[in-house]
This record gives sequence, structure tokens and C-alpha cells, in this order.
Amino acid sequence: MRLAGKVALITGAASGFGRGMAEAFVREGAKVMIADLNHAGAEAVAAEIGNSAAVACDVSNADQVEAAIARTEEVLGCPHIVINNAGWTNRNAPLMETDEDTFRKIFDINVLSIFHVTKAMVPRWRGQGGGIMINVGSVAGIRPRPGLTWYNASKGAVNLMTRSLAVELAPDRIRVCGIAPVVGATGLLESFLGKPDTPDNRAAFLATIPLGRFCTPEDVAGAALYLASEDAQFITGVILEVDGGRTI
Repeated sequence: MRLAGKVALITGAASGFGRGMAEAFVREGAKVMIADLNHAGAEAVAAEIGNSAAVACDVSNADQVEAAIARTEEVLGCPHIVINNAGWTNRNAPLMETDEDTFRKIFDINVLSIFHVTKAMVPRWRGQGGGIMINVGSVAGIRPRPGLTWYNASKGAVNLMTRSLAVELAPDRIRVCGIAPVVGATGLLESFLGKPDTPDNRAAFLATIPLGRFCTPEDVAGAALYLASEDAQFITGVILEVDGGRTI
């Protein structure tokens, strides 16, 4: 098993890409803390996949992030791996239609959350001689789409933060990597499309992806498993595009 003996904390893991990563990590021997604002959903996933626990967490709140990490230490052990997966977007629309509250929510969940996790985890990882952070960015931060300007900007920040953190934390044996998925058939799909999720609207989007399908939780989980494993022990600062060729 590639993650035997490891403890992982995954945010936004009650559904979508986060759940897919949690399932894969458990299969590979890790103990997983499923952190999500949807506590009931997180508990249901933990009960279903086993070898895991659940904690309620608003990743935009520093106290809740610290509490989630402390709870992980209490029931599973100090996390060797933290995956910042929780995310949010505005609905695809002309940029002037997004209000300030929505803008702040996007940046609080997508960007400020990584600041909170970094402040909480780096002292712990320095104490135990290293750790791994994986940030789920997006191809939107590499090849932006009209209508999602503020979301694109937040994911551009995630991608750059990942690379900067990797350089600064390398002497502490802390690896920081990113995953940049193309859109998947998750709960945010209609927001990304900016229109109803119909076969025609899906087809129009899929036409922009050379491999001709959406990203799946299994696709993202495979990338995360690699980056978290010993196979990637000399890899840091990479933004792994899981996009079917979308950014080419």
C-alpha cells in the first residue's frame, strides 16, 4: 500500500473530488480525516469508507481550521498530508455582475483557507521533520474562461502560492504540490457552465477538452495519490494538470 501508516486531512471531502481522494487514500492504507462544512455528509462518507473520521470545518475560519487539525491529531494522529480541496465559485456571468460578498467568499474559501492551513500545519511539520501539502487549484488559473474572472483569479493565486510555498518550505522537508483539474460533473458544474446542465450545454463544454470528457474524482485521486506517495519524494512546486489536454 502506497500510503500505509500515513494520516491525511482532506477538506471538502464529503463529496466530489474530495470524496474521491478520501476513498483512494483509505484504499492505499492511509487514515483520513474528512473535513467539510457539511458535517452530516462527512460523517456519512467516513462511515461508508472506513478507516476515517469526520469533522465540521469552515476552511475560511482560522479557529475552525486549527480545531479540525487538533481533532485529527486526537483521533488519528498528526497529519502527514493535508489536501486543500474545498472550493467555491461565482456563477459564470459577466464580471460586473459579481458582488463584493461573492468575491470575498470565493477568496476566503479558495485562498485564505490555504493561509490558515499553512499557519497551523507548518509548525507541526517542522516538529516532525516534514510533511506534504497538496492544493487543488484549477485549469482556470492557467487558461482562464470568460465569465469566471474572480474564480480564475483565486485559482491563479492558489497555483502561485503552491509554487512559492514549495520554495520557502523545502528546507523543512515540506513538499507543496498542486493539482489543476478541468471541470468535473460535480455540484458546481452548473455554476461553471452558467446555464442549465443539459446534454447540449455539456457537449459544448466537452468540445474544448481534447480527450472529450469531464474530469472524474478518480482522475484527481490518482494524481493526489502520486503526489502524496514516495514515488514523488523529489517533486515539489509542480502544478499537475488533470485536464484531458484542456490547457494545451
